[in-house]
Amino acid sequence: MSDGKGLGPPGSKLRESILKELERVKWYLWDGNAFMAIETVSWLPDDIFVEDHTENHKKLIRKLEEFETYIRNNAAFIPNYGERYRYGETISTAFAESTINQVVSKRMVKKQQMLWSQKGAHLLLQVRIRVLNGELRDEFRKWYPRFDRSGEVLPLAA
Repeated sequence: MSDGKGLGPPGSKLRESILKELERVKWYLWDGNAFMAIETVSWLPDDIFVEDHTENHKKLIRKLEEFETYIRNNAAFIPNYGERYRYGETISTAFAESTINQVVSKRMVKKQQMLWSQKGAHLLLQVRIRVLNGELRDEFRKWYPRFDRSGEVLPLAA
């Protein structure tokens, strides 16, 4: 959508209106306001309605509908980055993504002895996320109630 196909010529009223609304959606998502983002995105296909839909109009409408579905399905997981930023908290997941990309790509392209399945890679990522969030020990305690090494101090691996 970044090339603006289906929005009309540069400077057109329709194009400027849609781009302005998409900018609002971006800031709603930045502030963790999935409700308003969904409301705004859901109205955009109606704003694009023209008598003769070109193929680009149809593609744009389809992508907007997919975007709305994505936001709707992930609304509970959309953080309020604005609030995090104001409190000096981390707003980037680049360190985790970098680790994941490195570990998974190494295994998935068989640069090591063993090739992983997609399920195996997914399970590894779940464990890695729990390690980074400091939740793995609690998960083990749920599975193995006698697991209690809380007094033992271990160095961080990553």
